[in-house]
Amino acid sequence: MRSTFKKIAFLALFFTGPSPLFAAAPASDPSALQVGAATITYRAQLGDTLSVIAEQLTSNKHNWVSLAKLNHIGNDRTIPVGTAIIIPVALLPDDPSSAQVSAMSGNIDAIAADGRPIDVNIGAILTEGAIINTGSNSFLTLSLPDQSHIALPSNSQVKLSKLRTARYTKSPRTEITLLKGRVESKVSPLDKNKGRFEVHSPLAVAGVRGTDFRVDLVGDRVMTEVLSGGVAVAKKNQPAALTLRPGQGNVTSAKGVGKAVALLSAPQLSGSPQLQERPTVRFNVTPVAGAHGYRAQIATDADARNVVGEAESDNTEIKINGLEDGNYFVRISALDQMGLQGIPHATAFKLKARPEPPISIEPKNKSRSEDVMFSWAEISNAQAYHLQVASDAGFKQLAIDQPAVAATQFSAGKLALGTYYWRVATIVEQANGRYQGPYGDPQSFKLLPALQVPKIADAIDGDLSFRWSSEPGQNFVVEIGRDAAFSTLLLTQATATPEITVPHPANGTYFIRIRAIDSDGYGGPFSPSQKVYIGSRWVTSDDSPLLNIGGNTPAGY
Repeated sequence: MRSTFKKIAFLALFFTGPSPLFAAAPASDPSALQVGAATITYRAQLGDTLSVIAEQLTSNKHNWVSLAKLNHIGNDRTIPVGTAIIIPVALLPDDPSSAQVSAMSGNIDAIAADGRPIDVNIGAILTEGAIINTGSNSFLTLSLPDQSHIALPSNSQVKLSKLRTARYTKSPRTEITLLKGRVESKVSPLDKNKGRFEVHSPLAVAGVRGTDFRVDLVGDRVMTEVLSGGVAVAKKNQPAALTLRPGQGNVTSAKGVGKAVALLSAPQLSGSPQLQERPTVRFNVTPVAGAHGYRAQIATDADARNVVGEAESDNTEIKINGLEDGNYFVRISALDQMGLQGIPHATAFKLKARPEPPISIEPKNKSRSEDVMFSWAEISNAQAYHLQVASDAGFKQLAIDQPAVAATQFSAGKLALGTYYWRVATIVEQANGRYQGPYGDPQSFKLLPALQVPKIADAIDGDLSFRWSSEPGQNFVVEIGRDAAFSTLLLTQATATPEITVPHPANGTYFIRIRAIDSDGYGGPFSPSQKVYIGSRWVTSDDSPLLNIGGNTPAGY
């Protein structure tokens, strides 16, 4: 009997020691370990002690005290086989995690914890200790294994201070240190798995359990804004001072954690922003009460993870340049007097600005031409142009629709008097055929009566004198040329009255044209030239030249 007792005692002592045999027990026997969201449950094996379990599953044998209290085990050397021992995530050791670049644009640089430069591109893996910088008009989004996302706007710098997960449960343990600029975080819920996500800055710490929030470092202030979930805000190395709820923000400074304030409401856009037809996209915001400015971000996705542009404005018009044609989303927030961003409003829009339309040249404002000529600037790669002329601003009543004008001008001929609107689009050749860009800004003009000059009679004897009709305020320029091309002029004269007298011109044939200048400075085209004869001559009763039988012209003709 005594020898049997000694053998059992020997076996007990053997199994209670920290033998490497039991270090492999959880892995070699999957049924002994069950993983939950925020705990693991270990089924005790023959000879287990809490110190062995603590060392193997929590990497700290001294955690056996906490395990004993949590599991109500009074004697850790007499644990029945199969006893369920619950280990909370807080006691589990960390395993390294990482972040992956899921979207980027512009100039991004990063260095690893050991100072090694990192080649940042889509799909690149970043690990703990990496420092990331975004340049001007540059943006980066990181994805974490639990589907959380970290977005860096332009001119920002962060350090991935902690990228870890709890062993077995994979509960995230993430710390982001904001060194400059802003960081926007969309964190997957952490309540069930007891994970942690914190944004540290020189003054404050924002801790969450799953939320959508922003942190902005501006000088000696840290601004925090919460869109969903809750964020506990604390000064560095101090307990949380307040919890921000959805739609709230605060400012933390050297003086302390500022009180929670309501964020400004989401702004609405006026006009029709859904189609943008100019390289500079414009958004007009309906004023938000209390707003001191507005901030806009352009992204290729509705969640604004792939941001490609941003701008701020101190008025209700926001302009953004540098975008390629395509489909986008704009996200606009109002800024209050403290600089806190309000609730964002997102709208989808399409940019279709190329090929750009030509610059319109004429007509502008008015025309008195009997043959209206439309002209525009040349586009280098244009194959043709599409000209439309209408009697209404909506181009529903088209007077001219020329879909393929090869030149940079078009003669419309005679049009009825009235008000007209015209526009031109550029047509280019692409791989799949001809493609028309957007129309240019519509130009309007009034077509007014052309200058009417009655037939000017020949001056047989004496002075050359004639007159014409006019409108109030008009001035005139009269040209008398010695040839039809007016290359040699007998007279160029400005007059404020619709008449002129030229004393005793030399005999000969002349050409006359007149140009009217309206009171607003508009100069119309010259009237059609008229041919006149100046000097004495012999004529028949029907005003035909009288010739002698020999064919000689009478003297003086």
